[in-house]
Amino acid sequence: MEKVLNTVITGSGSYLPEKVIKNDYFMDAEFYDEKNERIPRSNEEIIEKFRELVGITERRYAEDHIVNSDMAAIAGSRAVEAWGGDKENLDYVIVAHNYGDVRHGVFASEMVPSMAARVKHKMGIKNNKCIPYDMIFGCPGWVQGVILAHQLLQARQAKNILVVGSDTLSRIYDPCDRDSMIFADGAGAVVLSAVEDNKKYGVLSTANVSDCGDEIDYLKGGPSLNPEYTERPTMIRMAGRKVYEYVLRNVPAAIKSALDAAELSLSQVSKLIIHQANEKMDEAVFIRLKRLYKDCKAESRDFMPMSLPFLGNSSVATVPTLFDLVSRGKMEGHVFNPSDNIILASVGAGMNINTVVYRFPDEM
Repeated sequence: MEKVLNTVITGSGSYLPEKVIKNDYFMDAEFYDEKNERIPRSNEEIIEKFRELVGITERRYAEDHIVNSDMAAIAGSRAVEAWGGDKENLDYVIVAHNYGDVRHGVFASEMVPSMAARVKHKMGIKNNKCIPYDMIFGCPGWVQGVILAHQLLQARQAKNILVVGSDTLSRIYDPCDRDSMIFADGAGAVVLSAVEDNKKYGVLSTANVSDCGDEIDYLKGGPSLNPEYTERPTMIRMAGRKVYEYVLRNVPAAIKSALDAAELSLSQVSKLIIHQANEKMDEAVFIRLKRLYKDCKAESRDFMPMSLPFLGNSSVATVPTLFDLVSRGKMEGHVFNPSDNIILASVGAGMNINTVVYRFPDEM
């Protein structure tokens, strides 16, 4: 029997910053609307409405002396440790991010040398055949890194690839924008390896959607909503309603296309590991996804682990961090079992959507 070349997650790791930021951190903020006018409601009311709509009660910020590549290197090292292999046997280090290294109080992105090169250096990898590669793809960057790694492994251009997702959004948000309460810092990583076997498992299928028409302005950089705030020249600007509508209109179909390619129904999937951006939005995606399948009876609380309430939205880090937490038994009520089929899915600036359908080996 001819053997199958599988793309398998052989180790995972994450870094959760130690600084816990609760919602009352924003009680003294001055919030403005899209018309650059001060919002005429109390911060207590604004924050409570935010919690109800988004589902976040706390998030993590990097400590002042930590930069993005530090977090990425720690998460990457933990993934390599879990893998049990030699870091010198990594063929690629792929780092997904959006803003490079942003030092505390500097408000400028350091993009050269590349983040992946910095991570390779900080991890102490000496192998000059190991290629550092940056992936800038919005919040779906880490999932796209997994897709790229899968393509490289299947083309036999590599045997072991480290894929990291890491961002410090706390250093590029607008403190005068209510949406700033969404953003957080963190890093997650996996090692993907090429494994030949008689059975098919690992990455079963992938799917991508990229809409760069009017959608290009849904998430971008821009000045503060407060015209008098000039400390940070460029910050995250998000057209929240348009993003929400785009996600509900397009993400369920993108996930279905990946499941179709894997010849699976939703009822054959045990977990959806989806980008942690908005609790109600993610639940609405799941409801619309279920409508495409008549045989799925799963409830969102069992099917879709959520780290958003206590970790916030750390961009490219949400999916790998959540994957690692479930893998390590740190998400109550959620585990990965041998032969389980799971979905990794994300959406973000571009607008870009991506999905990976993954099957765990019979023995883990």
